[in-house]
Amino acid sequence: METHPPLPRPNDREVDEGAYAQVRALIASGELAAGSWLREKILAERIGVSRTPIREALNRLSAEGMVEISRNKGAQVVSFTPDDVAGLYDVRAGFEPHAALLAVPLLGDEDVDRLAELAAAMEDVVRSGELDALSALNSAFHGLFVDRCGNRHFATALQTLMRPAVVAHTFRKYSPEALNRSMLHHAELVAAARARDGEWAEAIMRTHILAARNAAGARHDQP
Repeated sequence: METHPPLPRPNDREVDEGAYAQVRALIASGELAAGSWLREKILAERIGVSRTPIREALNRLSAEGMVEISRNKGAQVVSFTPDDVAGLYDVRAGFEPHAALLAVPLLGDEDVDRLAELAAAMEDVVRSGELDALSALNSAFHGLFVDRCGNRHFATALQTLMRPAVVAHTFRKYSPEALNRSMLHHAELVAAARARDGEWAEAIMRTHILAARNAAGARHDQP
């Protein structure tokens, strides 16, 4: 009888990273909305791990500003005031365009193809009217510019600043016109990336974020 070697079991670090990535994705997609309580037992059963990696994931997400942990009440997805939301957009408008400027000349063809795929997927979601998947796709699209900016210290700092914005950002507040405008910005960012024109991408990214701030209902009395 033919025997096969046992499949390798994931080590503790892989389990912790997987649990963190899945909980973060649930928050980024809006499936776990702002204000939602995060029960370790329920999340552990949902993801298929023990409570220990879930606890570690929640601690990491708390350090990143996506989760609030209270000793008496437990963990909760952060909620934001309108001023908080506006402040997050101001940070993004100040730093994310520079990441695009740095990243675009360094992108490989596969990176540009990935941006195009994400932009097309977002357009499909908008056409379908099922917006639940839009936040995660949008986060991946913007994250690629940050990941490829060529300055790991800047990328790490910007990722930390942007993570709470994932929770605050919701396409549910967008009008149909604002959604279409956002999709056009994504398409133009892809075009700038394909042309390897960092200055073009920088200009569009700033316009895109400021338009998003307005569409989300945040204050817009600052440049």
